[in-house]
Amino acid sequence: MTTGMLHTLYRGLTRIGGPALRYYLYRRRLAGKEDPARQGERLGLPSRPRPEGPLVWFHAASVGESLSILILIERLLDGDPRLRVLVTTGTVTSAALMAERLPPRAFHQYVPVDRPGYVERFLDHWRPDLTLWVESEIWPNMLWEIGRRQHGAALINARMSERSFRRWRWFPGFIRSLLGAFRLVLAQTGADAERLLQLGAPEVRSVGNLKFAALPPPADPARLKELSGAIAGRPVWLFASSHPGEDEVAAEVHEALAPHLPGLLTMIAPRHPARGGAIQEMLRTRGLTAGRRSQGALPAATDDLYLADTMGEMGVLYRLAPVVCVGGSFVPHGGQNPIEPVQLGCAVLFGPGMSNFAEITAELLAAGAAREVAERGLLAGAVDGLLRDAAARQRLADAGAEVLGRHCRKVAEEVFSVLRPLLLEAGITPPPPSRPSDA
Repeated sequence: MTTGMLHTLYRGLTRIGGPALRYYLYRRRLAGKEDPARQGERLGLPSRPRPEGPLVWFHAASVGESLSILILIERLLDGDPRLRVLVTTGTVTSAALMAERLPPRAFHQYVPVDRPGYVERFLDHWRPDLTLWVESEIWPNMLWEIGRRQHGAALINARMSERSFRRWRWFPGFIRSLLGAFRLVLAQTGADAERLLQLGAPEVRSVGNLKFAALPPPADPARLKELSGAIAGRPVWLFASSHPGEDEVAAEVHEALAPHLPGLLTMIAPRHPARGGAIQEMLRTRGLTAGRRSQGALPAATDDLYLADTMGEMGVLYRLAPVVCVGGSFVPHGGQNPIEPVQLGCAVLFGPGMSNFAEITAELLAAGAAREVAERGLLAGAVDGLLRDAAARQRLADAGAEVLGRHCRKVAEEVFSVLRPLLLEAGITPPPPSRPSDA
């Protein structure tokens, strides 16, 4: 099938599929994955007017991607007082985080579902002067429409896994037409850059991973003080961003260590907070007690575990847990972002499945800034060793700070250096170079 035929088929199916797409959104809304008060945004209906002056549009798929661009947004706004920034994401969790973290003159909208009418309505309203698409989310109708309108667009912090590369090579013309929407592609690694070039991206640069330059997650002082007081000196560790199948791993570790570490508190922060009830029930069947933060509970002295099943509080949890295991790494998912706990001085562990962050984890491991646990049965020993050895925890934290220090300012400066022509072309004043203290 030719590229033109694939293009026509996809547009045709999404154009006539309006009822199916609306039912899809309805099912997601029932599952708590859509915001009913802002459902119109998913149909390309804006919930606010376009501001006057130049507008930069960032699209980030979810939480990690949206957090990685905060430093860019702040720098852009500091550099041009006329500028406004639109950020789109597709998840309720990321929308809540953006509501808390976006600076003045930046605002959030949900990205529309990839149907031609919704996409055209969205772009007709917002008319961005520059589009910055983050990482690797591909929506054909949106990208074709961006390319057709020929306003400046760049794909930043781009990654292309070997698995995705092999899949896209079956449709070379199709992926080339999508990547052609971007005037410039900024890849995370040299390997990503090479794969994107082979798939037809017009101009590719490798500038490093923006997640190294992301701002650390904040912590509300009152919440931090309240939770810290409730823990009251107990030995504590955190299983962060757990996926189904990993909550049991955390429970196994607790069962193994609790007899030897009096007062041990194991905290679980599920990647999807809606799973809190199911996790609590699983723990109950194992004879373990757990309070749930979503229900307003604080860790009681009799609680074995604590379920942090809320959004936007990882900054609080990381500041309380000296030892953190990164989730998504003991199941076939590819791991979650290890940089945030490193930023906040945690001793970081993860399982063998960190393919989503292969470059980052390789550098952390080489620097002695994190430890890989080869299998779930070994996690209890790793957690136990770090909880008992403050000096080992400090060595990991110091090594992590050194790794981040090497990358933080460098990555952001590289991004703005390469984007400078597109910013000027869009009538936007580029930000001045950062001072060393800015990092």
